[in-house]
Order: sequence, then structure tokens, then C-alpha cells
Amino acid sequence: MSPAATLAAATTTGPGFLSPTGIEIAFLLVGLATLGAALVTVTTKQLVHAALWLVVALGGIAVEYLLLTAEFIAWVQVLIYLGSVIVLLLFGLMLTKAPIGRSPDADSGNRWIALGVAVVAAVSLVWVVVDAFRTTWIDLDGPVQGSTKVSGEILFQHWVLPFEALSVLLLAALIGAIVLSRRNDPADPADAATPAGPGEKKGRR
Repeated sequence: MSPAATLAAATTTGPGFLSPTGIEIAFLLVGLATLGAALVTVTTKQLVHAALWLVVALGGIAVEYLLLTAEFIAWVQVLIYLGSVIVLLLFGLMLTKAPIGRSPDADSGNRWIALGVAVVAAVSLVWVVVDAFRTTWIDLDGPVQGSTKVSGEILFQHWVLPFEALSVLLLAALIGAIVLSRRNDPADPADAATPAGPGEKKGRR
């Protein structure tokens, strides 16, 4: 069989990369935009801008889930990461009195080590995903596979224990954040200027 006949048979028997659909093109474009936002997040020296670009990156991931017909995972991404994690980061920046402008000391000097670790992690993740789903294709025009009903049945039948453990972990993190934010600093002038209570002795004038 000639190479042309083999290529024609491969394209007629199943999906291929030579005839991308509109959803696949949109998936690629959104992925590139998400990657750009992630790069700006880790390279900018303004902490508030980094948090805002992280919103764009996480929102792009949610759009990718929608394009893969995983609507439940997409809305979980929006509710948990965009609605909770980003708000927690912004509150952390405000509680620590982080500078609004550029922070020259934001670079730790380990940029190349961090880049190497990121590249190795990305290559390993891509290799694992490709090896696990090499022959798996998602029919984007067929019935929804990542609907709320299907994902909920899988989550609460097979992953209920890790789900509850994660909720306890998030609760512990919330309590720890409250304790740290309410801790009084002895060197804080606001605490030193606090007036004495009715039962406390006043110092000399």
C-alpha cells in the first residue's frame, strides 16, 4: 500500500491531526493565552499584578475544561480557584502589607533553577498524559462526558474519602489564617497605644 493510501485510510478510519475542528483550534489558542498569562505571573515583579495574571491563567484553564465538555470541573475551577484561592492570595498580600508597585527583592536569584525544575516537571507531566491517553479520543460532538451527573457519581462513589480529607485540610488552613491574622505583634505601635481597661492600673503621668 502506498503512503498516500495509508494516509487516506488513517484519516477516514478515525480522527487525525491534519483536519482540526473549530473546537480544537480554540483549545490551542486558549492554551497559548493561558501559557502566556502563566509566564507573566512568574516573571512580573509586581505582586498584585502577579495575582491578577494568575486569575487569567486559571480562567483559561476553566475555558479549556469547558471545551473538553467537562462542565462540572470547569465550574469547580471557577468557584474554588478563582473564587477562593485568588481571594485568599489577595487577602494575604493585604495582611502582609505587600508593596503595590515594583518589588526589586521579589527575585530570589534562583530563576534558572526554577526554570529547569519547571521544564522537567512539564515534560514529565506531558509524557505521563500522552502515555496514558495515547489511543483515547474525546468525541466533542457527542454526548457530554464530564457533566455534573457523571462527575458527581464518580466523585461521591469512588473519591468520597479524599474529598472529605481535602475539605478538612482547607478548614485547617482557614483556621490557621485567622489565627495568624489576629496575632498581636508586641512591636506594633497600635498595640502600645491601646488604652488600658477599667481593671488595669494606669502608669505615672
